[in-house]
Amino acid sequence: MFLVDSHCHLDGLDYENLHHDIDDVLAKAAARDVKFCLAVATTLPGYRAMVKQIGERSNVAYSCGVHPLNLDEEWDFSELHQLAADERVVALGETGLDYYYHPETRQRQQDSFREHIRVGRQLNKPVIVHTRDARDDTLTLLREERADECGGVLHCFTEDRHTAEQLLDLGFYISFSGIVTFRNADALRDVARYVPLDRLLVETDSPYLAPVPHRGKQNQPAFTREVAEYMAVLKDVSVKELARVTTANFSRLFHLDPEKLGLSVGG
Repeated sequence: MFLVDSHCHLDGLDYENLHHDIDDVLAKAAARDVKFCLAVATTLPGYRAMVKQIGERSNVAYSCGVHPLNLDEEWDFSELHQLAADERVVALGETGLDYYYHPETRQRQQDSFREHIRVGRQLNKPVIVHTRDARDDTLTLLREERADECGGVLHCFTEDRHTAEQLLDLGFYISFSGIVTFRNADALRDVARYVPLDRLLVETDSPYLAPVPHRGKQNQPAFTREVAEYMAVLKDVSVKELARVTTANFSRLFHLDPEKLGLSVGG
């Protein structure tokens, strides 16, 4: 079985108390059949530091972008394009809109989001989208900037079914995290049942949002297994089938060689 953690922040894990190093994290994940990770950046300096820390690996790909909550300092759109053009980078982001914490930066967030989509279209690389308290604007900007041309995923999905329908109409994928296992997440579970198997991804968003039964602990890629097992029950398929389908979806969205993701031998 071959699972992919489609969204994690490997540079944010606890390497003093929980893990020896990156190799240790990836070994723990592989022991639970999580054999590939997408390491997601939230700033451009953070992207550079993350690549230096993790290096070039056959089981890790990168995204490059600036999170909507990290816009305090000015950054250069041309630098984003230059860094994202690296062949190790498979996506732009995470980007998007977050009006919950910083509604006063709404315009700056929108400008940044638009630029990520434009670079994604130029490079033919999908966008990884974060949204919080900004559902309508997120969908509007995706349409206005023709994000369907590069594709993308709304990661750590917590929105309603109507939002999921509109994202699917745009050709987007929808990724579910450990939140789907939380006791009060009945509405989210209904959306997870609705989203077609061929448009699903699973993720940890580690070090955040550890799934049940690990709530209260720091999340890690190995816990993708718990998310996948829970999603398999919701979708009424085996966890092996859930792994095969979500890994194929990941390969398709991020333009990765299926053989690299174990798909040549049936997942």
